[in-house]
Amino acid sequence: MTATTTFTGTVQRSDVVSSLGGMCAGRGLDALAARLAELRRLLDGDLGDIEREIAKVGLDGETPAHRSARHLLGLNGKRLRPICVALASHIGSGFNDAARTFAVAVELVHNATLLHDDVVDLGDRRRGADAARVIYGNAASIFGGDYLLLDALSKIQAVGMTDVLERVLLVIKEMVVAEALQLASRGRVRTSTSEYFQIVDGKTASLFRWAMFAGARAGGVNEPLCKALESFGTSLGVAFQLVDDVLDFAGDPEATGKALLTDLREGKMTYPLLLAMERDRELTPALEAHCASEDTAVEPELGRRIAQIMVEKRVVDDCLELASRLCGDAVRSIEPLPESPAKAALEGVAMSTPRRKR
Repeated sequence: MTATTTFTGTVQRSDVVSSLGGMCAGRGLDALAARLAELRRLLDGDLGDIEREIAKVGLDGETPAHRSARHLLGLNGKRLRPICVALASHIGSGFNDAARTFAVAVELVHNATLLHDDVVDLGDRRRGADAARVIYGNAASIFGGDYLLLDALSKIQAVGMTDVLERVLLVIKEMVVAEALQLASRGRVRTSTSEYFQIVDGKTASLFRWAMFAGARAGGVNEPLCKALESFGTSLGVAFQLVDDVLDFAGDPEATGKALLTDLREGKMTYPLLLAMERDRELTPALEAHCASEDTAVEPELGRRIAQIMVEKRVVDDCLELASRLCGDAVRSIEPLPESPAKAALEGVAMSTPRRKR
């Protein structure tokens, strides 16, 4: 049961709320599925507005860079960051023009990073399709990302909320610093967990944090509640990335849109791998040998060994348990918010995040 909505001039798409709701229904999670269905109803008009605005992006040119941007935006993104903007705005006065602009902008910033990442990582697949760099070339993918980033900043600036613009500039700096740190640690097997979480906070959580802040400011939410929403975004963002890293080892490539062990092929030491090495010391030299090799392909025997450790040493279970605790932290951070459908919806998003499959 994956609900889709068709908008004039856009493709059919499935957002993360619909996907999670379909996954939960009939699996002993009917209460959560019902909450997500209510969330979908609450946001249906908002998401329609966001999609229509996203469909307009990149229509001002036919260069390979414009086509790269449109290619990625046209694929089935989760739209979780725009959903965060919309829900945060509903904590206040509701979804308005400013909230819609910020929701579009956060998706553009996110997609800009993906276009750049695929060049850096030599990624060939994104969201189940050929990456933009494969179709249009590396340079087009880079300039396409630059185009989306500048378009996002222009949209935010036009709203006229100086603090929101200043904050997103700081977030972009955080993201670049985190990406640089990850690049410096690539192939270095003995990475610390503290460094991993530092990267995650800058690379992923910072943009979730801004999405909650921007939506709250658009909705006129007061400062104490705005900070509570930012805390929610931080915990949700870390949990989201942690689940993403688990799916690299235990996901379904048809659902995630990318092959298993992609992070390992790129030399990224994610938390599941760090935990696996901690629980099976003999894995470390095997991973060091892999990272020292010029061949980035993961040997089948190493892949099987990692998969076995992930299950037998309860690495996947414990990573998902940590993601659940982080989502619990997210829910607790918004306890000061008055009861409302938007607050309940945020709780539903947090509760369902550890269960996502894509």
